[in-house]
Amino acid sequence: TSWKAAIPRHSSSPIPFTSVLFPAAHRPKRSSSMPLNPILQSSLEEVELLYEFLLAELDISPDLQISIKDEELASLRKASDFRIICNDVIPKRIPDIRRLSASLSSHPGILKKEDFERTALTLAYTAYRTALSQGHQKDIWAQSFRSLFQALRHDLMRSSGPRVTP
Repeated sequence: TSWKAAIPRHSSSPIPFTSVLFPAAHRPKRSSSMPLNPILQSSLEEVELLYEFLLAELDISPDLQISIKDEELASLRKASDFRIICNDVIPKRIPDIRRLSASLSSHPGILKKEDFERTALTLAYTAYRTALSQGHQKDIWAQSFRSLFQALRHDLMRSSGPRVTP
């Protein structure tokens, strides 16, 4: 089950797409024990746990590393996956987020569960950075937030549209 669990999905094979939205998920660092293409949520319990992570106080270091402050939550096995996705997979710099937004705007079909999850986490990160920014930087982060939000909204609208059976 994913965040979009209540929305029926197409069961046909995915539309071929040559570009990968989150290339870091498919190219783990050699020095890392990061699994190839990590996915945070595969059950309703994991979706609920993701919300707990996001509602808990997060710490973002000057080098943009994200960690969960609550020691009990941080000790959970899924917290490790959360850290990997937040620190090694999602984009955290404006040029990379803009690239993702551009890719999302031209993405055919419906996002895969892991791409939706990563885009939503990028959206949460962008909201956090928008709240912390001031002046021109705040405007730049806010525009990135709007672009990601529109992409997720568009995906949800597409996925809840009429079903075509083969």
